[in-house]
Amino acid sequence: MQRLGPLSREAWATLTLQLLRPPCAGASLLSPRVLGGLVQPPAREFAEARLKIQLESDKEKSNFVIKTPKGTRDLNPQQMAIREKILNAVIRCFKCHGAKGLDTPVFELKEVLTEKYGENSRLIYDLKDQGGELLALRYDLTVPFARYLAMNKIKKMKRYHIGKVWRRENPSINQGRYREFCQCDFDIAGQFDPMIPDAECLKIIYEILNTLQLGDFLIKVNDRRILDGMFAVCGVPENKFRFVCSSVDKLGKMSWKDVREEMVGKMGLASEVADCIGDYIQQHGGGSLVEQLLQDPKLSQNKLALEGLRDLKLLFEYLTLFGITEKIIFDLSLARGLDYYTGVIYEAVLLQAPTRQGEEPLGVGSVAAGGRYDDLVGMFDPKGRKVPCVGLSIGVERIFSIVEQRMEATEKIQMTETQVLVAAAQKNFLKERMKLIAELWDAGIKAEMLYKKDPSFLSQLHYCEETGIPLVAIIGERELKDGVIKLRSVASREEVDIKRENIVTEIQRRTCES
Repeated sequence: MQRLGPLSREAWATLTLQLLRPPCAGASLLSPRVLGGLVQPPAREFAEARLKIQLESDKEKSNFVIKTPKGTRDLNPQQMAIREKILNAVIRCFKCHGAKGLDTPVFELKEVLTEKYGENSRLIYDLKDQGGELLALRYDLTVPFARYLAMNKIKKMKRYHIGKVWRRENPSINQGRYREFCQCDFDIAGQFDPMIPDAECLKIIYEILNTLQLGDFLIKVNDRRILDGMFAVCGVPENKFRFVCSSVDKLGKMSWKDVREEMVGKMGLASEVADCIGDYIQQHGGGSLVEQLLQDPKLSQNKLALEGLRDLKLLFEYLTLFGITEKIIFDLSLARGLDYYTGVIYEAVLLQAPTRQGEEPLGVGSVAAGGRYDDLVGMFDPKGRKVPCVGLSIGVERIFSIVEQRMEATEKIQMTETQVLVAAAQKNFLKERMKLIAELWDAGIKAEMLYKKDPSFLSQLHYCEETGIPLVAIIGERELKDGVIKLRSVASREEVDIKRENIVTEIQRRTCES
């Protein structure tokens, strides 16, 4: 190997810059001595090249914008307090109906998730190969539940699951739609008499929406068998059922004219076929509509449609017994685009009050949905053994946005669950505050104190007002001498002396009442 000949200053700088620059992201800078000492640039040119790289690096860093990824967000303590309040109400309802908690990994084998969601499969987040496994972030909590049942050979289970899911779609933050969001699912797996578990799922949706006081709402119900039967009697080829179903599912976001155009223009349906579908899917009502369709000369001759209508008739009987039919509507346009649904489907929407007298309330978005999926578990079982399932999912993000706006406008939000602040109105009482707060903690009382040796009494009271702490336990020279604790209500400013041995009981009594 020959030593390089003399180079100009500019050539040295260019060569040094090339040698110093990492060949790829994460690589280390090369040493100025290269090829066993065959090339060593002059010190000045080397320093200039190094400085140039540093300046370019600093420029790149200055252009870096700190933000959350698109379709995600941080939740501050105030938002978390509201979120926990909602989730606690949802979980209480699930437990009231006998559900057990369950959790599954946030990512699954890619083959577990693919081909389960129809058109929506394209929204699954794929992950790079990890140790020879192709993985993907979970799209919902239903498919992982079906995989869990099949893998563990479970034939009966009532479960709830609260967890995050991910969908690679264009988010709409204003409408509560994100790429990363939380779902609250309740499912009943097992072979039972028809429509009893389905009716309970609808009752749960009704209870949760009532408890959260979101305003007027409506729960739409339909059946995938009725839809398939309707497509058949209207003349839709069987291989286009799922595509037409996806178009019908867009009816809430698109006009019937646009949906019809999609069916005729993109799917190649005849105009009379699309018009026949339109005649059916624009009908909605209650149990009386079910009775009417049972007498329909076309639908009543289709086996699938007849099964679905008979089950819906039974469902309305059970919903009457549960006392919730005033919030239920049979809507033939409800399709639910996911491929795994096999029977009854439902969706709860919040209603906007009409602006003019005589107008019907308008739907402002889905806040809960679900349905029956009897074949999904069998897809994962080596022998194809089926476990019938029905479930629901609560749309927490949209509910969260509504409750957050309402609470911010009407009430002060307590960001902690602290029941009492241990305070002193005089100096040199840190040790006494620490002894008292230890007693309260040991008794299971949620208590705080300021991390300052001698905080001013005013700053301690301000802290309570800012954070929403309802009580202040005050200790001072007189209290210590008399064996009492002064208990102050932050809201009313009323103060009362409580014997030291009774302070735990008194705080518990007051916080239970509130």
